[in-house]
Amino acid sequence: MSRSVKKPKFFENVTVIDIAEEGKGVGKADDFVIFIEKAVPGDIADIEVYKSKKSFGEGKITRLIQPSEYRTQPFCEHFGVCGGCKWQHMTYDAQLKFKQKAVHDALTRIAKIDVEHMDAIVPSPADRYYRNKLEYTFSNKRWLYDGENRDDERLDMDALGFHIPGRFDKILNINHCYLQAEPSNDLRNSINAYARQQGISYYDVRQHTGALRNLIIRTSSTGEIMVIAVFAHASQEQVDDLMGYVDATFPQITSLLYILNTKMNDTIFDQEVIAWRGPEFIHEEMPGAANGSVVRFRVGPKSFYQTNSIQALRLYEITRDFAGFKGDELVYDLYTGAGTIANFIAGHVRQVVGVEYVPSAIEDAKVNSRINEITNTKFYAGDMKDVLVADFVAEHGKPDVIITDPPRAGMHADVVARLMEIEADKIVYVSCNAATQARDLLILKEKYDTVKIQPVDMFPHTQHVENVVLLKLRNSLPN
Repeated sequence: MSRSVKKPKFFENVTVIDIAEEGKGVGKADDFVIFIEKAVPGDIADIEVYKSKKSFGEGKITRLIQPSEYRTQPFCEHFGVCGGCKWQHMTYDAQLKFKQKAVHDALTRIAKIDVEHMDAIVPSPADRYYRNKLEYTFSNKRWLYDGENRDDERLDMDALGFHIPGRFDKILNINHCYLQAEPSNDLRNSINAYARQQGISYYDVRQHTGALRNLIIRTSSTGEIMVIAVFAHASQEQVDDLMGYVDATFPQITSLLYILNTKMNDTIFDQEVIAWRGPEFIHEEMPGAANGSVVRFRVGPKSFYQTNSIQALRLYEITRDFAGFKGDELVYDLYTGAGTIANFIAGHVRQVVGVEYVPSAIEDAKVNSRINEITNTKFYAGDMKDVLVADFVAEHGKPDVIITDPPRAGMHADVVARLMEIEADKIVYVSCNAATQARDLLILKEKYDTVKIQPVDMFPHTQHVENVVLLKLRNSLPN
């Protein structure tokens, strides 16, 4: 019995009216909603729907009838195949407009709060080469373009680049990436060429074989460079050969490291880092601390640090300014990470207490306080909902200000409930996901008023947007 194959649906003259969180354009045909690949609000196009549910579907443009005023030519040859920079086909001004709209819609629809006082989004000073960290993957399963003969035994299947969206086993070989400044591209391409020349095998994610697995490059505003080569099933001779080549070819590298990871997954947090040359860290610096001083941060191979260094400074300045410190405050910094915000504001307050889930990040936070001779910080590791309990507050004191910068999932319900019990005068909520932030604000609004809202663009050409909100306890407003 033959199986029937669903024919794709076609819609003509569809106007793209919005853009969805995942970066796809949104169109409507009667009451049928279509999420459209590479579509820009304002486009009018014929659409083929290749995946369909009852009231919505996913589609692609078959004919662009009238391009949007917001549409522009992508500058990267990998656009549309690579999973990054999905908004390159939209002008940067338009990106900012729709990011602002995303924050506006989340806070009004989910949190049901007045956003008339929301400030205009802060654009990133640079929209190319703005990242300080990239991770590439070696693979013997290169993504093949249309027209390449998959049965050709002479076809070069090795790749060093990024994962294809939705495909854990396919890697797009990258020629030039506009996310990280040089020597990032030179490093990747040189290592890729040398490894092929030497016949060093690339990782097979299905069979878990191969010598080369990942390449991580970190740069900093101080000019320091960290390179981490991650090997899987490599001989020491292969490790020495490649590391020696990188060392000799790129003497500007300040921290050259490698890892032997034969686990089934790519995470390096439980792996030993071996230094080939230099220390196991580089440094970042941020001006704007108390008395005009500069705060210096040590960044290791496993450290978390905001990937847009310049815009991170602006984000922390906004956070500091929203809090309006007078100098005598006790501050709780929740989800403190490596203590970046905590150490940045420490000179403006009496004491900062930071809490973070990852123990290694807390160790980084303590180191960052020590190298800056900051003595008024305390850091604790543990699950936020288990650490931030009544006994913890009783021991450290009721905070005047709480700064919270949770992951994309937002705060755990128990943590939100604890904030309602603590009743700090001010909460500065920094979020990378306006929807989960709005969910938490809906609860907090029972006791808090939202008095300032500031979106910040940290990641140009993507749909992601940071948002900072200042909340004031209702009975504390006269102060």
